[in-house]
Amino acid sequence: MWVFYLISLPLTMGMVGVTLWYFAGPDVPRYVRYTVGYTWFCSLSIIILVPADIWTTLSNHDKGQISFFWSWSYWSTFLLTWAVVPIIQGYEDAGDFTITERLKTSAHANLVYYLCVGAIGLFGLLLLIVVQEYRIGNIPGFAMACSNTFGLVTGAFLLGFGLSEIPKGIWRSADWTTHQKILSHKVAKMAVKLDDAHQEFSNAIVVAQATSKQMSKRDPLRPYMNVIDKMLIQMLSEDPSFKPQGGNLGENDMDYDTDAKTMAALRRQLKIAREKYCRYRRNPFCTGGKLAQENSLILYDCKNHRVYEFCNSSA
Repeated sequence: MWVFYLISLPLTMGMVGVTLWYFAGPDVPRYVRYTVGYTWFCSLSIIILVPADIWTTLSNHDKGQISFFWSWSYWSTFLLTWAVVPIIQGYEDAGDFTITERLKTSAHANLVYYLCVGAIGLFGLLLLIVVQEYRIGNIPGFAMACSNTFGLVTGAFLLGFGLSEIPKGIWRSADWTTHQKILSHKVAKMAVKLDDAHQEFSNAIVVAQATSKQMSKRDPLRPYMNVIDKMLIQMLSEDPSFKPQGGNLGENDMDYDTDAKTMAALRRQLKIAREKYCRYRRNPFCTGGKLAQENSLILYDCKNHRVYEFCNSSA
């Protein structure tokens, strides 16, 4: 069994590491990478735990250790899914200027969601008790049944989606002409999204610069504006090729200098617009590399086809 552990554990950690390396952006903080990596590892630990559980049962070994690891995997995934990851996501998304305020904003946003979901669940539970005359002792079993049903339905849906989309993609890729048309359509759609993101980022820059110009140096909100100015300078220095074009002001774009919350909203808007633009700009369909690669493959395929026809005619 130790041989299995020596193979499965590095394999699982390698899968997590490669996935993080592939999907994580260059500006993602380390603690976010570690949290996401640990979350994925807890989810993928089933690859290790299921064979270990089967071996423990068949060999009549002590089940205390495997039970501990199952509990660790389940509760780690549960807490990360419903508490840690949402708080970190809200923290990174917030535009506040202090750690405490960003945590408060994240907790408030998640609390509203949890209260709504909890209210709906409580209403359904009370309705179930009244209509079906459920007892309190039956509620945990019913909750477990709902959880398992949700997992099975979601898994069946994802499997069905993969069973239909993967063959469809292979079928479309078999015909180079059709595949080229599909790629051209995707490139055109992504170019439109890139233009929209460029316009949105330009508007956010114009709003930030206009707000900074109209704010006096003695304004109580000036320290917040200085933070936004430094962030804007850093953004433009990291991407010298970006040139704001066509930025304009809306009716309510000059109302960000009211209090600290509005300044945080301005900072958040600027950060989100920049991340959205960078995400589309790094997309291979936007850079044209994907289409150029497919063009090379098509030319290579046509060349081989012509050589094959020439050899047959010569024979």
